[in-house]
Amino acid sequence: MVRPYQIVKDDETLDDLLCGDIKILQKRNGYRFSIDPILLVNFIDIPSGSSIIDLGTGCGVIPILLAQKTKTGSIFGVEVQKDMAEMANRSVELNNLSGIIRIIHEDINNLRGLFETESFDIVLSNPPYRKTDSGRINPHSQKAVARHEIMCSLNDILTISRYLVRPRGKVYLIFPVVRLGDVLSGLKEATLEPKRLQIVYSNINSEGKLVLIEALKGGKAGLMVQRPLFTHDLAGKPNY
Repeated sequence: MVRPYQIVKDDETLDDLLCGDIKILQKRNGYRFSIDPILLVNFIDIPSGSSIIDLGTGCGVIPILLAQKTKTGSIFGVEVQKDMAEMANRSVELNNLSGIIRIIHEDINNLRGLFETESFDIVLSNPPYRKTDSGRINPHSQKAVARHEIMCSLNDILTISRYLVRPRGKVYLIFPVVRLGDVLSGLKEATLEPKRLQIVYSNINSEGKLVLIEALKGGKAGLMVQRPLFTHDLAGKPNY
């Protein structure tokens, strides 16, 4: 039994985010965040005082990084997996960010019952990438939910994003390049106009791996493609 004062449970690790004194709890053998949320946070343009919601926050890494990067008004993180949401809450408390960040244990499809329409300036998500009929589903439930569209689909993300974001508000996503067509067509259907795009490569000799996208609710057509982002040099040294 875990005592109330025990910060790190037996199945968790406490990791340094290399961002000041910020640390984050993660499952020792469950899903652990990758470079994706770091890339997304670095891509986002956030005016001071913005209200933000992160859909599928996992261990809470995106809200915690954003709280350090910006002078935001408030950040909500929504996570469907109860144990992950509870762990994210402890990370928020550990970093003394409870006044800025609130973690909610909820299915994103139920958010209409919690928030009024057009409540946020910015909606962002590092969602499950893979369709359920695409590739082997990990037997570990946390990893499976994080990687495959088991609990939510791309359409679910875009539908609730349109509901939550204010007119002229922005939606940010990171997705595999192989699904770029799905993302762009889905954004258009949700009247979220793609405005800025950046393709992420492992190095200058690799093919595009991920795509970062900024969309504007009610925006006019016109897409800017930024210079490519290379996460590593040819020797494998990180560029981020």
